[in-house]
Amino acid sequence: MITNFIVPQNLILASHITGIYDVNRNITLANDDIQPVLAWAESITRLGLTGIIFHNNFSEETCKLYESEYLHFIKVEYDSRYNPNVFRYFIYEDFLRLHHTILSNIFLTDITDVVVFNNPFLEPYYLTNSAKIFCGDEPKILSDEWMQMHSEHLRNKIEDYSIYESTYQYETLLNCGIIGGNISVLYPFIQQLKSIHQKYNYDNNTKFTGDMGAFNYLVRTCYHDKVVHGHPVNTVFKRYSDDRSCWFKHK
Repeated sequence: MITNFIVPQNLILASHITGIYDVNRNITLANDDIQPVLAWAESITRLGLTGIIFHNNFSEETCKLYESEYLHFIKVEYDSRYNPNVFRYFIYEDFLRLHHTILSNIFLTDITDVVVFNNPFLEPYYLTNSAKIFCGDEPKILSDEWMQMHSEHLRNKIEDYSIYESTYQYETLLNCGIIGGNISVLYPFIQQLKSIHQKYNYDNNTKFTGDMGAFNYLVRTCYHDKVVHGHPVNTVFKRYSDDRSCWFKHK
């Protein structure tokens, strides 16, 4: 993977894999349609941040039109064994393996339903919690019915998955649409998350991706005391809030 710009210390990464049926939206995203990612891209630019969009199908013309000092595009080859929601962690792990010695802080976000309200890397709460993992959440608990169905495949694969579900059933449901922190914490975390998918999620034939299941499992079993979620990291999920005291809006 080659980039044509100098990698800065702070980055926000996102992926946009198209031409593949999206089980969450029940649609197939068009290959060269920039509109779904524009709000994310414009929020990055407005704040003077640096964002990278990993993609598989944007044309060279589209990338050249929208690329700037703030926004960069990197084309990747999609591995069809994994749902796009899962495959992104393989992309991120590859990138971080090459650049983790340069980077200081990163956030990994969804791209079609997330916008950045404030630069998280300048926030005092972020700066004073460098050993934490910051992430999104939802106004639900882990034992939510949808989450139970979503976790079917991993529950049958990972030996202690049911124990984790029972232990943390009343904890807040965390959302992997926003993940961030200091590179010293985030790089090993993404390595572990990729490993879970590589070992247990390559043959997932259910209608659920397993990305939320793997994320909550890893955080709760290995980082339970290091996770920060909710305000001020993210607005309330699916409330379409314009609470500008938060760093990210997630629907």
